[in-house]
Amino acid sequence: MKSISQWVGRYMAVIVLVVALLALFVPATCLWVQTSWINFLLMMVMFGMGLTLKSEDFILVFRRPGDILLGCVAQYTLMPLLAFVIGRLFGMEEGLMAGMILVGCCPGGTSSNVVTYLSGGDVALSVSMTSVNTLLAPVLTPAITYLLLHATVSVDVVAMFVSIVQVVILPIVLGVAFNRLAGETARKVAQGLPLVSVTAITLIVASVVSHNAQRILSTGPVIYAAVILHNLLGYGAGYLVARIMRMSPGKTKALAIEVGMQNSGLATSLAGSVFSALPMATVPGAIFSIWHNLSGAVLAGILRRKSPDGQA
Repeated sequence: MKSISQWVGRYMAVIVLVVALLALFVPATCLWVQTSWINFLLMMVMFGMGLTLKSEDFILVFRRPGDILLGCVAQYTLMPLLAFVIGRLFGMEEGLMAGMILVGCCPGGTSSNVVTYLSGGDVALSVSMTSVNTLLAPVLTPAITYLLLHATVSVDVVAMFVSIVQVVILPIVLGVAFNRLAGETARKVAQGLPLVSVTAITLIVASVVSHNAQRILSTGPVIYAAVILHNLLGYGAGYLVARIMRMSPGKTKALAIEVGMQNSGLATSLAGSVFSALPMATVPGAIFSIWHNLSGAVLAGILRRKSPDGQA
């Protein structure tokens, strides 16, 4: 099981890409994955994240508060602002604009931790930033979304807060509690987590893409260009901030990846529930789900070659 999980984790981007393309061009093959399953699948991923967290990860927050604070500020300012500016420049209609903003306002996903590891970056910092940003999401994601969208779109901040608490925070708390109370059992279960997490992420992508295939294909090249630009500028902005702050190469990799990679599954879930009157709002998250896994894998390979010994 451990070797299978490691193999699946290593080739996550390829697996997700293949399934995404199948769901996009032959949607009938993936329509059996219901959209109503997305929240449950996200909860599985978040529980797995909580299961891997140890007391040392929380201690790191207090030992390196400056690094983690920088990651939090960068995450919740750069990506929302980039999404807003790109959406305006591309003249997006309100549904696509709402989806873009939601992607930008969500925290980084667990994929960023995997990509940071593959790039030879500071994994402990990556996990800590993802954890803190995720715990702040129930407040910051609705607040920033409202700030950027309320002039044109009705934003139910309370519903978004409740949804994030249910789908993200509670599973993480349960995972941490299980890890604390059943240490040895939790460690054995954790060996299979890459398999479970990649399966859940793949099913989320399959569901989102297959049920939105017609919308994705009909949006034209503009939305693809916007999503790709958002992701790449996120990497670049995170890298630039880290270099300005004179962070070590390992920390620089972690920050760049954390900023550029979003929890697009959460963004798509929120778009479907909070912006149900705007069906196109799910499209940016769906495209981002495919693209950032592919770009993350490529970026990891580039960054890894820059430090052949794999050291942060």
